[in-house]
Amino acid sequence: MNQWSSYAALPLRLAVGAVFLHHGIMKLQMGIPGVTGFFHSVGIPFAGVFAVIVTGLEVVGGSLVILGILTRVWGIAFAVEMVVAITRALLPNHMGFELEGMLCAGALSLVALGDGPLALGMTLKRG
Repeated sequence: MNQWSSYAALPLRLAVGAVFLHHGIMKLQMGIPGVTGFFHSVGIPFAGVFAVIVTGLEVVGGSLVILGILTRVWGIAFAVEMVVAITRALLPNHMGFELEGMLCAGALSLVALGDGPLALGMTLKRG
């Protein structure tokens, strides 16, 4: 490893967190009833409940990953969300899953890397 290896989490955290935050904000703008309708149309059970959970996950989790707080926990949640999206919504409808696959890979990488040194979570741990 070189002197910059420990900083690998930073650009990945910013990119993955920003994409999830953006999609969460889009879901907020669509409204929970709109998200519920979409989830129902692709066969997700308890669509109303999961619309709230996924919207919250993306907005809160995306924000906290950008800040570097509990990155591993949010990474696991994001990876689970992407596996569900791929297997429940995309593959059955013969749709591509390039974005979701990359987000899943990025989320799993964040699980391995953690917060990294330039993270608010590291500051809170030291304080």
